[in-house]
Amino acid sequence: MDNQQEAKCCHGHGGKIAVIIILIAAIAAICIISIIRDRIVNYPQWTVSVTGQAKIAYSPDVAKVALGVQIDKVAKADDALSQLNGKIAKVVAAIKAVGIADADITTQNYSLYTQYDYINSINGGSGTSVVSGYNANEQVLVKVTDVVNNKERLNKVIAEASKAGANQVLGISFEPSNLEDLKQQARVKAMADAQGKAQSLAGAAGVKLKKVVGWWENIVQAPGINTPYYDGKGGMGGGAGTAVSPTIPTGSQEIIIEESMNYQIK
Repeated sequence: MDNQQEAKCCHGHGGKIAVIIILIAAIAAICIISIIRDRIVNYPQWTVSVTGQAKIAYSPDVAKVALGVQIDKVAKADDALSQLNGKIAKVVAAIKAVGIADADITTQNYSLYTQYDYINSINGGSGTSVVSGYNANEQVLVKVTDVVNNKERLNKVIAEASKAGANQVLGISFEPSNLEDLKQQARVKAMADAQGKAQSLAGAAGVKLKKVVGWWENIVQAPGINTPYYDGKGGMGGGAGTAVSPTIPTGSQEIIIEESMNYQIK
């Protein structure tokens, strides 16, 4: 073999070696990327999730009642607003007379809109809509405190507001004044329940629990989540002065919270 042939042979072997090295490097890179990806994407492997639940009973001591005044079919818009403002002023005065503070009475809605009536055509053609007046509405939200010790206070607010001219009771919700404290109690109790379940299940499965790597919360029931309302859209007398004081029991309610905890296991 001459020098030229030998050089070609060495060059061929060198090329093959280079290709093999490149392939090995590529495979190693793929393996490294795969390992890193698994650690990032599949980090929750070798974990177990357990959910605990807690129920905290309470008697609501705060009521929020939405009252309204509706004015219908007044000839002029200014007159409709004037009537509305006059009646609302009387309603608010009556509510304050029961012992409700200014800060606990807030306006929720104030509106003026045109009332249209449809008139059929005499000649059998299409009818027309004509302005028949103006409607005005205002709604106030009244916060009534200490309803547990003063059960008649809420009833008197509704009755006196009705006598003064309120013709809508749009809803009543109940909640505790220490809502956040009760939620925290439920959280701690639910977490203890989850920890107890985790220990019991780990023993049954023959594994050991390591550190908590995460948890999340689910509020199943609480004021503002699924609060019961009293529907009084039929009115409470419309200011006729003949409203009967309603009886609205507050009852006992519950806050229900779930805490799910993720444990590493070994």
